[in-house]
Amino acid sequence: MEQLEFAEFKQKASHLVGIDLDSYKSQQMDRRLHSLMSLWEVTSYEEYYRVLLTNPVRLKEFIDRLTINVSEFFRNSDRFDALGDTIIPELLTKDAPLRIWSAGCSNGAEPYSVAIMLREMTGTRPHYILGTDIDARILHKAAAAVFPPNEVRSVKPALLEKYFAFDGKTYALSREVTADVHFKEHNLLKDDYEKNFDLIICRNVVIYFTEQAKNAIYNRFWDSLKPNGY
Repeated sequence: MEQLEFAEFKQKASHLVGIDLDSYKSQQMDRRLHSLMSLWEVTSYEEYYRVLLTNPVRLKEFIDRLTINVSEFFRNSDRFDALGDTIIPELLTKDAPLRIWSAGCSNGAEPYSVAIMLREMTGTRPHYILGTDIDARILHKAAAAVFPPNEVRSVKPALLEKYFAFDGKTYALSREVTADVHFKEHNLLKDDYEKNFDLIICRNVVIYFTEQAKNAIYNRFWDSLKPNGY
C-alpha cells in the first residue's frame, strides 16, 4: 500500500515542481522524504503532498533537499579552456561590459572562476556576473567565499596565491573578486529572468527536470540572451 502511495506522490510532486522524481533511486528518494516527513510529523505521502500544496516554505525545503550542491573552481577544465580560448575573447570584441549569468551556481565556485578569468584577461574592466540558485543556504556560503582545499584543487598555483588567502584550513577569496559577482535566490521554473546576457552558464542543474521543464527553461534562456550570445 505504501509503495502505491509513494508512486502516486512521485507522480503528483513531479508535476508540481517540474522535477522528474523517477530519475532518483527509489531508496534514496524514500530516505530523503522520510527525513522531511518525520521533521514535520507527517505520517503519509498523501498528507505530505497536501503540505507541499499549501505551504510555500515546506515546498521550497523539499526542492532544496532534491538539488545537488557540488561544485569547485574551474570544474571540468576543458569547458573553461573553451571559454577562455574562444568564447570570451569573441564576446570581448564588442567593447561593452559583459553580462554573464551562472544559473544554479551552488557555492559560487563557477561564477567566481569566471570572475578570475575575466580579471586575468581584462584587468579591472567592469563586468556584470550574476550567480543564482534556488537554495538560500548555499548562497550564504557563496557570499562568504571561503572554501575547503578540495574545492580549489583545480586552481592554478599562481592564481591561488594571487586571489586567495590560506589560513591553514580554508581558502578565502579576495574581495576584489567577490565584488565582481552578484548573488540572488532564483527559481528557474517560476521566477522572472533577467535579460540581455552575453553568456549563460547552466551545468548539472536541469538533469533531473522533466523534459517539459527543460524545454521551458531552455526557451527562457534563449530569450534572455543578447543576439549572438552563448
